[in-house]
Amino acid sequence: MDWALLAESAVNGSLVGLMYSLVAMGIVLIYKSSSVPNLAQGSMTMLGAYIVLAYASRFGAPIWLSIIFAIVTMFGVGIAIERVALRRLAGRPIVMILMMTLGLEILLRAGSMTIWGGTGRPMPIGISDDPLFLGPMLINRAYAVGAAVAVVMFGAFALFFRTRMGVVLRAISDDYTAAWSVGISVERGVALSWAMSAVVATIAGVLWASVQGVDQSLAQLLLKGVTVACSAD
Repeated sequence: MDWALLAESAVNGSLVGLMYSLVAMGIVLIYKSSSVPNLAQGSMTMLGAYIVLAYASRFGAPIWLSIIFAIVTMFGVGIAIERVALRRLAGRPIVMILMMTLGLEILLRAGSMTIWGGTGRPMPIGISDDPLFLGPMLINRAYAVGAAVAVVMFGAFALFFRTRMGVVLRAISDDYTAAWSVGISVERGVALSWAMSAVVATIAGVLWASVQGVDQSLAQLLLKGVTVACSAD
């Protein structure tokens, strides 16, 4: 058995798993703060990547500035989703909210197909295609960068949920009615969780697009993200 090849596969596989955890992180952010299983996270990841490309190609912005603009845009998209769709379903059975997120998934995929078409596009963010050499092992640079970003974001959100606002979001998740009764703005908290999830989706979309390009297949990351989220839970 080639132990070096086995170790290389294990390391690269672990890094890929951490990149999948970026999608899972967005799912968990919403679920832990509002108890809503978001089936649209994959399409939000795809949409974030398309918006980055739109800023870069149509407006000529540098890629790093396009990413910042896309993050701000997707933050607004997350808030809009809560205001337009989710808030109307407050207090309704969870299955209705689940169906809403599934409908949103279909809407975002169909809309992106209409606007940008189905042709794949590259996402050059400055990560070299040359592998990293760790002894006899070859490590994919994009996977390594994505894994590092995932670890940093995990640490940032772990700290966030220890802050006052983080505790408020957890209280909303535990009991909507009790949170309302003590004066917590449930709507604002849920909107914030969707906005943060949209930001995470954009970052995940950019990193995955640098590996496989920008196309409809990015929405399928939902399946991997749900698997990681369920495993972590």
